Amino acid sequence: MSQLERIYGVHAVEALLRHHPKRVKQLWLAAGRQDPRVQVLVDLAGQQRIAVGQKDRRELDEWAEGVHQGVVAEVSPSQVWGENMLDELLDRATTPPLLLVLDGVTDPHNLGACMRTADAAGAHAVIVPKDKSATLNATVRKVACGAAEVIPLVAVTNLARTLEKLQQRGLWIVGTAGEAEQELYQQDMTGPTVLVMGAEGKGMRRLTREHCDYLVRLPMAGSVSSLNVSVATGVCLFEAVRQRQGKAAG
Repeated sequence: MSQLERIYGVHAVEALLRHHPKRVKQLWLAAGRQDPRVQVLVDLAGQQRIAVGQKDRRELDEWAEGVHQGVVAEVSPSQVWGENMLDELLDRATTPPLLLVLDGVTDPHNLGACMRTADAAGAHAVIVPKDKSATLNATVRKVACGAAEVIPLVAVTNLARTLEKLQQRGLWIVGTAGEAEQELYQQDMTGPTVLVMGAEGKGMRRLTREHCDYLVRLPMAGSVSSLNVSVATGVCLFEAVRQRQGKAAG
């Protein structure tokens, strides 16, 4: 049997219990914790006949890399989607596809925050390269607050080749770059769009940039030269949301 993973935090564990209960093998709660939020988890576990146990909080502290909120689930290993699933995702889309590409984002906190924002903005998937990128782990799931259990994370071997395939399917590739002449708010993102965000500090790789149909920048009025990648991702994705809602209303 594959080694179990430990997922922690109320939101992440609740999302697992609701969306992928068969993956949850055991639910552990901090001894003495009794409140409505935990009771929801206990009820969900009971409906799926998942064992619920208690452990000393210090023991849970040793299990979790971050704030576990007194809740830890032991689950079967997480599944990252393969690139062959992209066609299926696009075939199922009932609205113009909106995909988020993270080119070399290695910080799991940033990946988790980006996945949370992508889910909130209605993106269809998050795409990352298999190498030199953060992947699903307990930290990502905790920061994503349940989004990691809902929005597909697709790991691809060759990002440039994947972008070419998406272009062939009619999607427009919009990359972010500080030196771009066009501002984000001038870019039409109401059609099938792939938004590409670069790595922390380095930006997009050269080959990735060359496969972009458009390059846009965020207008920066203050003294800082750039935003954290998860913050910039939120700004860009919700500009796409704003445009699409405006088009639908018009």
